[in-house]
Amino acid sequence: MRNKLVLALGAVFVISTSTGAIAAKCSNSGAGFNAFKKDFAKEAKAAGIGSRGLKALADTQYSVGVIKYDRRVNRSFKRAKTNFNKFYAKKTKGLARPTKSRLKKYRKLFNSIEKRYGVQREVLATIWGMETAFGNYTGKHDIVTSLASLTHDCRRSDFFRPNLMAALRIIDKGWIPRSQMRGARHGEIGQTQFMAANYIKFGVDYDGNGRRDLIRSVPDVLASTANYLKSYGWRAGESYQPGTHNFAVLNEWNASSAYQRAIAKFAASL
Repeated sequence: MRNKLVLALGAVFVISTSTGAIAAKCSNSGAGFNAFKKDFAKEAKAAGIGSRGLKALADTQYSVGVIKYDRRVNRSFKRAKTNFNKFYAKKTKGLARPTKSRLKKYRKLFNSIEKRYGVQREVLATIWGMETAFGNYTGKHDIVTSLASLTHDCRRSDFFRPNLMAALRIIDKGWIPRSQMRGARHGEIGQTQFMAANYIKFGVDYDGNGRRDLIRSVPDVLASTANYLKSYGWRAGESYQPGTHNFAVLNEWNASSAYQRAIAKFAASL
């Protein structure tokens, strides 16, 4: 989930300390990454992040691979706008049978979530399948490494910065052990690929075990995804096809117009 965050922040952020203002500038290379981490750590500490979160940041190394991946994905989504059919075929290949199987297997859970949040089950199942093949491919990359590298990078520093802070908070609070903070190369977490800031904001403990587990708990995963869409104005029972209100809400899930169209088209086929 490459969620949209609207932030009035520039590529340079300034924090106040007892010795004055410290500016941490972005860079399109690894130059200055250690200085960036030190400056970000001061801001994180001021925001209440404790030793576990600060250590996770300090141990991070700049990843050239993450930045190269970000550039490649950006180009591929631009191409998807002009070749939707190819994009759709790739994203939904072999997805119909396992999606229908999950709809049947978790029928009672989908009933409960749909009643509570108003988001149609076929939409939730489609997102679940398209994002990670129902939790089978959640990613193996270190989330803090990804987010720190992308925050230091200039292309979308404003978007990734609050997610880096949120990831440090998740670790610091013990919600996810540091060793399990692994996901996709843009820092997405769990079976429907929540960004860290949205994990904190929209995560739901739907199985009632006292924690929001978007990595292992199917009830938490699906309810959190529904909660996210509802929070952005999803209207129960209404169409989600292009041109509708609910289709516009899908833009808050993923900024790619091709991805939105793929969700709507595949969900309708179920």
